[in-house]
Amino acid sequence: MSPAPVTTDYLAHIKPLKAAAAAQTTETKDLQAIAAGHLTKGTGRLREHVFVEGKGINVWTSDGRRLLDFSSGIGVTSLGHAHPDVTAAIAAQAAKIVHVQCAIANSQPQLQLIKQLLPMMPDASLDTFFFWNSGGEANEAAIKVARCFSKRQNLIVMQGSYHGRSMGAASLTRSKTIYFEGTGPLLTSVFATPFPYWHAMGFPKDTPSDVLVSHAVKHLENLLQQQTAPKDTAAIFIEPVLGEGGYIQAPPAYMQALRRICDQHGILLIADEVQAGFYRTGTPFAIQHTGVRPDIMVFAKGVANGMPLSGIVTRKEIMDVMPPMSLGGTYAGNAVACAAGVATTKYMATHDIAGNVNARAEQARKGLMAIADGPGGSIIEEVRVTGLMMAIEFKDPRDAGSEAFPAGLNKMVQDACLDKGLLTLTMSIYSTLRMIPALIVSEEEIDQMLAIFGQCVRDVAAKVGAK
Repeated sequence: MSPAPVTTDYLAHIKPLKAAAAAQTTETKDLQAIAAGHLTKGTGRLREHVFVEGKGINVWTSDGRRLLDFSSGIGVTSLGHAHPDVTAAIAAQAAKIVHVQCAIANSQPQLQLIKQLLPMMPDASLDTFFFWNSGGEANEAAIKVARCFSKRQNLIVMQGSYHGRSMGAASLTRSKTIYFEGTGPLLTSVFATPFPYWHAMGFPKDTPSDVLVSHAVKHLENLLQQQTAPKDTAAIFIEPVLGEGGYIQAPPAYMQALRRICDQHGILLIADEVQAGFYRTGTPFAIQHTGVRPDIMVFAKGVANGMPLSGIVTRKEIMDVMPPMSLGGTYAGNAVACAAGVATTKYMATHDIAGNVNARAEQARKGLMAIADGPGGSIIEEVRVTGLMMAIEFKDPRDAGSEAFPAGLNKMVQDACLDKGLLTLTMSIYSTLRMIPALIVSEEEIDQMLAIFGQCVRDVAAKVGAK
């Protein structure tokens, strides 16, 4: 016997209550009062402004202020706020079915997204997926898969890395202690090795890349002899562009050395592309700049232009060791989020996103270097631009030769930029400011950013008495 046909008014039996629903407030002061009284302070916020609308790389606050958004929700709105194709896909899917639990059935958008993603993979061997909600969750899944496949427990991570704030992902994180302070014990079988970054390794800024790579590889080889035996080591996690740690691109020679060491010892190489993936660096994934094949790749952020979606991809032989029900989650691979992912990646496949990223990156690099070389630029230590991942590291009084500069120059410039309508972010234990605009940012918008940022650098330099 089949189910009865669905009636047109299938909610008729649900009677409305007489009590009126509480009126929703739109006043800024009322909204801020709700946040102050009832929203955790554990998330932290740049300011207590309330965003109510976004379009492209612009956002508007509840008090009518427009900001040039060079944060993109930390690299999430890859095609800009309210992209018409993505918005239409979200609305259309929400009108069909919102939630398909992954252990009960497949959703059509999830399978369509896999088909869309396969040609984007950095290696054809990456052909089997698991979808989740956030980058941290995806890294948790990567830990589980790596340990199950290798039958080993230990994990190696990079000093300065960020992989998430949930317990397993926080155990991998080495960018700042605030992400796990007071929450231990964390995973005890995680070992850190230096990333080839001059500042973190204590080398001069002009140290050649091959010297940094040589030292970093030697540290890793020592680690495998002194702290975690290869036969006990499941995986090495690396961000091909160190994210929260300062936007430092891993040299190809270092990635190739990791691949060699992993192949030699049967260790899995896991690329965390949560922030750098989906054309952020001018290629579909940042690891493609190195010619190296990862065994597992973690992705999130830019895949669905703001909808909560993440995933891991690996070889079928690796993923197939996972028994049914060992992976999953209530909202894993949500249908609406996957529909947004299909629309996002389809737009990337049919438009010259890479061309725009590369052109705007070069424009930004030249402009930022001119600011660093101009009046007030003495407060800047280094400019790093990898695609549309821009880092400006400022002088730090902890460093030899920079004792005359105050601490927190990155925050001072960030505040000045926000006062002038430019939204940026800080990062790293070093005094670094980052900008990560939508991939559709225009030449004119980069010029606007450079004008505001340059003025703020000059203003802060004058304030602290620097040239």
